[in-house]
Amino acid sequence: MQVTETLNEGLKREFKVVVAAADLASKAEARLGELKGQVRMNGFRPGKVPVAHLKRLYGRAVMAETIEALMREANAQIVTERGLKLAREPQITMPEDQAAVESVIEGKTDLSYTVALEIMPPIELADFKGIKLERVTADVTDEEIDNAVKRIAEQNRQFAAKDGKAETGDRVVMDFTGRIDGTPFEGGTGGDVGVLIGSGTFIPGFEDQLIGIGAGEQRLVTVTFPQTYPAENLAGKAAEFDVTAKSVEAPKDVPIDDEFAKQLGLESVAKLKEMVKERLVREHAAVSRQRVKRKLLDELDAKHKFAPPPTLVEDEFNNIWKNITDDLTAQKRTFEDEGSTEEKSKAEYRGIAERRVRLGLVIAEIGEKNNIRVTDEEISRAVMDRARQMPGREQEVWDFYRKNPEALANLRAPIFEDKVVDYILELAEVTERKVPGAEFFKEEEL
Repeated sequence: MQVTETLNEGLKREFKVVVAAADLASKAEARLGELKGQVRMNGFRPGKVPVAHLKRLYGRAVMAETIEALMREANAQIVTERGLKLAREPQITMPEDQAAVESVIEGKTDLSYTVALEIMPPIELADFKGIKLERVTADVTDEEIDNAVKRIAEQNRQFAAKDGKAETGDRVVMDFTGRIDGTPFEGGTGGDVGVLIGSGTFIPGFEDQLIGIGAGEQRLVTVTFPQTYPAENLAGKAAEFDVTAKSVEAPKDVPIDDEFAKQLGLESVAKLKEMVKERLVREHAAVSRQRVKRKLLDELDAKHKFAPPPTLVEDEFNNIWKNITDDLTAQKRTFEDEGSTEEKSKAEYRGIAERRVRLGLVIAEIGEKNNIRVTDEEISRAVMDRARQMPGREQEVWDFYRKNPEALANLRAPIFEDKVVDYILELAEVTERKVPGAEFFKEEEL
């Protein structure tokens, strides 16, 4: 086998590989010899089928198999001998002339092909002990706990029928029939539907027109479906609804006491507040960690400037760009509506794609150099967490991940990333700054 490097430019390598016809023939003959002891044919005793007969029957198939195996071996040898780390699978180019290919399969000429490689760049890792980060934290206050408990109470609020007219905050139970251009449309009819005035859950303008309606009263409500409405046949269309209010209900006060806590399955308000505080503490910790992680990734990006493999960047950009354009199409918006242009947006998202690929390679390199691994137990816990999110379908979730290696890899990736982040945070200089709760969440909004 003869290997000649024909391109060495940046992260691209290209080689011309030539395998002599005699070597191909020798490998094919050896494979036919193996088949001789395996093939069963009428008229021949086991292991006694003549090789010449096998060659007439299976010669082309065996030669094609031999060529494929030799190409795999050659490509692996090129990578191993030169110590290359591939960014993608080798790209093989065979002669375009079909007659030339046939000549190789028939054993008349040498096998000659080109293999193009895209390799990983060398990555010199920074000194993580020189990274300085600030972790912003905040204590959970009694006010936060009380506000969270009040929100829980509002979500569990009961309603009672009232004699007066509907006001903001009241619930109207109604029947309705909708029309577009005088014609009823699918999904435009409902009965005993409760709408909370001011909740913003119905089409914009619908709830406001229910203010002042009384039980038994009929009213014509006119609205326009938003341009971003999920049903394309309704998006942007003007519609009118014949509404009949069956009842008007006012919210009942919810005393936050032990009895209320028992309705939620807890023994007392104290236990409810304790549970709420634990949840808020976890939320604070998650927000704080996410912020310091973002700062750390910014530091890693600033300290590792190298050209990532173009193909990986292109693949990442294409994925991002498809999501962006799909979202704009669904919302019936343009780049101009977003205050940009397609050209500017492409440049922006290509930069994001490069950053993602570069950071991904840095994180992978850190993990490899420091023997950071994701254990089977950690993967199992992640699958269990997903399964818990779908009660009654746990086995279905388990089977899905068991049968889909790609989905399992998508679970492994964030676990691996977090373990690498934890490793760096242990080495970096991280100071803590405690701030009031209002400032803590204001920074999160920014």
